[in-house]
Amino acid sequence: MSALLWTAAEAAAATGGRLAGAWEGVRGISIDSRSLAPGDLFVALQGEARDGHAFVAKALEAGAGAALVSHRPEGVAADAPLLVVEDTLAGLEALARTARARSAARVLAVTGSVGKTTTKEMLRALLAPFGRVHAAEASFNNHWGVPLTLARMAPDADFAVLEIGMNHAGEIAPLSRLARPHVALITAVAEAHLGHFASVAEIADAKAEIFAGLEPGGTAVLPADNAHYARLEAAALAAGATLRRFGEGEAEFRLAAIDVLADATTVRSALGGDPWVFKIGAPGAHLASNALAALAAVEAAGVDPARAALVLARWEPPAGRGARWLVRLGPEGFDGSVRLLDESYNANPASVRAALAVLGAQPVEHGIGRVERGRRIAFLGDMLELGETELALHAALAEAPEMAAIDRVHCCGERMRALWEALPAGQRGAWVAESDALAERARRTVDAGDVCMVKGSKGARMGPVVEAIKALGEAVPAQKAGDGASERPGGGAGGAAGGGA
Repeated sequence: MSALLWTAAEAAAATGGRLAGAWEGVRGISIDSRSLAPGDLFVALQGEARDGHAFVAKALEAGAGAALVSHRPEGVAADAPLLVVEDTLAGLEALARTARARSAARVLAVTGSVGKTTTKEMLRALLAPFGRVHAAEASFNNHWGVPLTLARMAPDADFAVLEIGMNHAGEIAPLSRLARPHVALITAVAEAHLGHFASVAEIADAKAEIFAGLEPGGTAVLPADNAHYARLEAAALAAGATLRRFGEGEAEFRLAAIDVLADATTVRSALGGDPWVFKIGAPGAHLASNALAALAAVEAAGVDPARAALVLARWEPPAGRGARWLVRLGPEGFDGSVRLLDESYNANPASVRAALAVLGAQPVEHGIGRVERGRRIAFLGDMLELGETELALHAALAEAPEMAAIDRVHCCGERMRALWEALPAGQRGAWVAESDALAERARRTVDAGDVCMVKGSKGARMGPVVEAIKALGEAVPAQKAGDGASERPGGGAGGAAGGGA
């Protein structure tokens, strides 16, 4: 049995709550009765759509060690193990605050318009050889995700890596004050959530709220090339931060050159004026920026960045953010293969262009499928929360330099129709209203030798398109498959494609 994360007495003292039932403590914390582990504290959060109190009985039946509630729910036994508080979200925040106070971990917090989760996952990997790392799951970066991550932190963690997101101004500051980071990193400021802001400059100010809780003597890691760098720097200096910059211009972690290959990225950089080369085990120029940002944060946390960078050669992006799959067609891949880039979790103009650049750098294979020439195919869903200019921003992707290497673009959603209409006829694939219809289109369109990329905002539901392509054959992670081209005898790599769709 693992050690207790929270004893009942500790949890009650942290929250000011009332203990009910007989229970010693809990080994973890969960807000989902479907995925909790035995011994977890189930937190009955109350949201607009559902009330977690309705699932307390189910959670206890599944083995929850106790439940954090504001009242005893109907159907829960009188002797059930409970911690009763006035407000369960406030109770979770109180646990988070106490967990942070009792921890000696170096805390790193990440925000930005693009690259938050990717950079957070890089940091998790970079720090792992140097101590026990506690990091946010998935994109737990909002008003409940940050306190949940902190409340789950074991007292003996050496490092904590948090992701902090926002949709509106004023959301990051209280989460930063809760986290009290030693290192605060902004990956980028770009056109995301414009529906809630008057300008990108306002987005920059909202991202700069991450410095609100910076510990005394803390470090701000900033994108030196960003158009709004001056605003970020001013906010960081006002918070008393030491500055570390990354980018192509004047920066301590300076990017000199990037070589993007089909399955990796080589980064030529300078650290403190000294030349430095390292490799990332996945393709993407944007990954070079994320990596430099992460390495700057690692140095600020007291770790040698040159030693940490060795991990990046084996690093792979998480699901939905550039994860790569090889889909073998036919028995043992005899009918060739399809390569898939899963970028389905979220999207804005900057991240779509980055994903298109990765797709454009991928080799295709000719002469192994129904279509004579292999193709680079993009399946794109709506980019959400872009405000009044959303249609223009969608249409503008047709003129993006990264679009030139793409052979076919299939679109779904009312906003993405603007891009579909702006594309030249030779690139224009299908347009459909819903992602389920696009998934069906993918089943009938994709062929051996093709490379596909799927991207859209979370609300566009592009997951079914990813699953449809994976279901064409045996899907294996590209790194485990060696990321080779088709394993079919006679298959060969090719350059620019031109087949029909």
